[in-house]
Amino acid sequence: MRLIPYPPGVIVGGEVIFKGQDLLQISEEEMRHIRGNNIAMIFQEPTTSLNPVITVKVQLSESLALHRGLDKETAGQEAVKLLKLVGIPDAERRVEDYPYQFSGGMQQRIMIAMALSCNPELLIADEPTTSVDVTVQAQLLELINNLRTQFGTAVIIITHNLGLVARYVDRVNVMYAGRMVETGSTEVIYGQPKHPYTLGLMTSVPRLDLGRKRKLSVIEGLPPNLARLPTGCAFHPRCYLAIDRCSKERPELEEVGENHYSACFRSQDVKK
Repeated sequence: MRLIPYPPGVIVGGEVIFKGQDLLQISEEEMRHIRGNNIAMIFQEPTTSLNPVITVKVQLSESLALHRGLDKETAGQEAVKLLKLVGIPDAERRVEDYPYQFSGGMQQRIMIAMALSCNPELLIADEPTTSVDVTVQAQLLELINNLRTQFGTAVIIITHNLGLVARYVDRVNVMYAGRMVETGSTEVIYGQPKHPYTLGLMTSVPRLDLGRKRKLSVIEGLPPNLARLPTGCAFHPRCYLAIDRCSKERPELEEVGENHYSACFRSQDVKK
């Protein structure tokens, strides 16, 4: 999204390909057209993402005017439709309210409406349910899932909630210390994990089908300092399968099954 200013944000390498175009190489003006129009984002904290002194109507109308060229009156009408779409009652009246007059769950619905206002091709949801209770979480996730189907939008969900992942996603990318360590379909990742870190995540979650006295597994040690990563595999100081090679070489993603990749020298030894 290129939202972090430089400095302090620094892109040291790589590429971000969207529809055959490297987003790191295009101008800021081109990126501004893509951002919000083709790629939208739902941020983790709606309370810090919404401007508290500007009405919801104005905040929704801004993107509609910028990307869709709507006049003020039409944009206001569209803002009401968007609030109705995400399930906010009495939308005609509430569109004139300020963000602080809404609950956390309703604020997140406004963020979803804002993200979907220009019918983006890709929606990035960064921990979209962190600030709300479990009941509201389910409502928001069902809303995102229904809207994804309705508009044909691809969705990337960034989360640590394994239950959310199991229910709503088709493909999982597991990351550790800023690098992808395993990727595959949700069914394969949950049924046959091939990286020790993935297995550690799976076994650390309570399960209703196992005995009540069963102790939860833990991943020993602490996450590494990203400014001073260990040599070799970043996970090796905490890995029960680590060998001497792991401390010297960094494993790359290798195919361990159909459309299933793992960055581990001992992936075949990982047993659930």
